[in-house]
Amino acid sequence: MQAFLNFSKYLIPFSILLYLTQYLVVSTLFGDISFFYSLWSIYIFHIVITLLSYLFLLFVHKSFPDYTGFAFMGFSLLKMLAAVVFLIPLLQSDRISKIGDVGMFFIPYFLYLFFETFFAIRLINKH
Repeated sequence: MQAFLNFSKYLIPFSILLYLTQYLVVSTLFGDISFFYSLWSIYIFHIVITLLSYLFLLFVHKSFPDYTGFAFMGFSLLKMLAAVVFLIPLLQSDRISKIGDVGMFFIPYFLYLFFETFFAIRLINKH
């Protein structure tokens, strides 16, 4: 539980900072463009999936510490599939250009993945 609280202690400020940065960039540079997904829905998805991923990694690390790396890779695959499922309504929409919406989703996706990878490596090295 302490490891999860420690992770959350870093995830929340990271998320707030990233959200505010992206909000400022989008509202300043792309204020006249309407996006398919709202920014808050994208961040709710990323925060929830990252928390679930780290909870799963903590469970695997406690039960089967030798398989934490495999669990991270497996959950990363599930995270990619969840991202595709999340984006299906956008992909099926009538929008002409989807590049901005995809960029708005995947820039934080990769930043959260980097963040999660950093903590997963720290967890693996504790073994």
